[in-house]
Amino acid sequence: MNKLKRTEIFTRWRENNPKPTTELHYNNPFELLIAVILSAQATDVGVNKATDKLYPVANTPEKIYALGEKKLKSYINTIGLYNAKGANIIKTCKILIDQHNSQVPHNREALEALPGVGRKTANVVLNTAFGEPTIAVDTHIFRVSNRTGIAPGKNVNEVEKKLLKFVPDEFKVDAHHWLILHGRYTCIARKPRCGSCIIEDLCEYKQKTEV
Repeated sequence: MNKLKRTEIFTRWRENNPKPTTELHYNNPFELLIAVILSAQATDVGVNKATDKLYPVANTPEKIYALGEKKLKSYINTIGLYNAKGANIIKTCKILIDQHNSQVPHNREALEALPGVGRKTANVVLNTAFGEPTIAVDTHIFRVSNRTGIAPGKNVNEVEKKLLKFVPDEFKVDAHHWLILHGRYTCIARKPRCGSCIIEDLCEYKQKTEV
């Protein structure tokens, strides 16, 4: 895929959705961090149901840490892997309190040092909370990047590197959201909705559908 095609794809996405954002509910960087930790192998809808009950009760590192692991898990037990996630969140809150003045660090190395935070989660927080031009590659973005030809790669790290290289700078801050929304609602896993896709004529996927 050439630069002109990529530019046109992102131009159309921007025209269709000028200010894309995450579908996770949050009001500050800490709430976003906790929601993203919870979202691993879970849906945003499921995470929102849990955090909509949790955050009115506890939405700071001190308040969640004060809940304790057992009480925290009672709020998040509808989410997959909630035992491990609950333990990690309590540890993360303690580190934020002790080492970061209860603030979410605006720094990849410090973010990735938090329990339950890997490169993908750090990328989401840096991009969504702090406006950094990072691109977190999840299953949706991996699929869209490979199917369309925007940034094909054998693994998530390869796709991330290619996206950072090939996505024009003017689109980088919002690219993560456009890609994930496209994968979630149009370029879906089992049968992509090519017939209703705004970039169908630019996409290089060979097995296009009519729907």
